[in-house]
Amino acid sequence: MSEPIANQEEQSGTPPSTQQAANDLREAAGEKTRQIAQSAEERAQLLKESAAQKAQHFREYAGEKASQIADVAGEKAAQFKDAAGEHWEETRVKAREVHADLEDYIRQHPTKSVLVAAGVGFLLGLIVRR
Repeated sequence: MSEPIANQEEQSGTPPSTQQAANDLREAAGEKTRQIAQSAEERAQLLKESAAQKAQHFREYAGEKASQIADVAGEKAAQFKDAAGEHWEETRVKAREVHADLEDYIRQHPTKSVLVAAGVGFLLGLIVRR
C-alpha cells in the first residue's frame, strides 16, 4: 500500500508543474497576442496616415489639373470667340455688298425687278395654299 501513496505524491507533484507550464504558456500566448494586436494597431495607423497623405496629394493634383483644364478651355473659348467675331464681320460686309448690288440692279432694271418679285410672290402663294 505504500506504493499507491508514493504514486499519488508523484502524481500530485506533477500537476503543479504541468499547471505552472500551462499558466506560463497562457501568459506567453497572452503577451504575444497583445504584441500582435499592438503591431496591427500601429500598422493600421500607418496605413491610415499614408492613405490620408495620398488622398491629400490626389486632391492637390486634381485641383491643379482642373485649373489647367479651365485655363486651356478659357483660351480655346477666346479663340473661338475671336474667330466667330471675324466671320460675323465678314458676313456682315458681304451682306452689305449683296444688298448694295441688289439695290443697284433694281434701280437699273425696275420693270424686270417688279415682274420677278410678282412671279416669286405668285409661286410662294401657290406653295402655301397646298
